[in-house]
Amino acid sequence: MMTPPDARIPMLDVDEARAAAARVGVPEGMADLSVFKVLLRHEDLAARVNGLLHQLLWNGALDARLRELIIMRIGWRQGSMYEWTQHWRVARMLEISEDDLVAVRDWKDSDRFDRADRAVLAATDETLGQGAISGRTWSEIEATVPDEQARLEVVIAIANWSMFAQLLRSLEVPLEEGVDPWPPDGAVPAPAQNPVVSELDA
Repeated sequence: MMTPPDARIPMLDVDEARAAAARVGVPEGMADLSVFKVLLRHEDLAARVNGLLHQLLWNGALDARLRELIIMRIGWRQGSMYEWTQHWRVARMLEISEDDLVAVRDWKDSDRFDRADRAVLAATDETLGQGAISGRTWSEIEATVPDEQARLEVVIAIANWSMFAQLLRSLEVPLEEGVDPWPPDGAVPAPAQNPVVSELDA
C-alpha cells in the first residue's frame, strides 16, 4: 500500500508524538494514531481532548453499543473516513456485528435496532440536521436510557464525535498506513464523494 498523504498540519513522527504525549499524560497508544500525531502539535489541547475521550470511552455511563452506533452514524453522515474506519474496528472489538454496523447507514429502514438504538440514532440525526434533539426523541431516550449520566453522555458523545468528524475532514487526517478505508465494502457516503467548496469561491 502507498504511503498515505500527510494532513494539512503535518503529523509528528512516532517518536516525536510519543515524547509529546508523555509530557502531557496522553497514553502512548493514542500518540500512535494519526489524529493525535496532528493534535500533539498543540500539547495542552491534545491533553484536554484526550481527557474527554478517556472519560467517554473508558469511564462512561453510556452503554458502549449505543456510543458506537452514535459514532458510526456520525462518521457516515459526515463522510469521515477516519472516524468510520477507526470505530468500525472499535465496534467489532466490542462484538457489535458487521450487519448492525452496515445497517447504521440506513437505520430507519432496518429491523436490526431496538428501541434504545433507534432513540440514539434519531438523536444523532436530529442534532446533525437541526442542531438539537427533538422533544419526542428525548422522551424516547428517557424511556430507554434510564441513567441520567448516560443521557448526558448521549448529548456529549454526539457533540464530541461530530467535532472529531469535522476536524478529521478539515485537517485531512489520513488513516494509519496499511489500514483500508470504509470497511467492510468500501462504500462511501454522499458527503465524502463531494469536495469541500470554499465560500471564497461563491
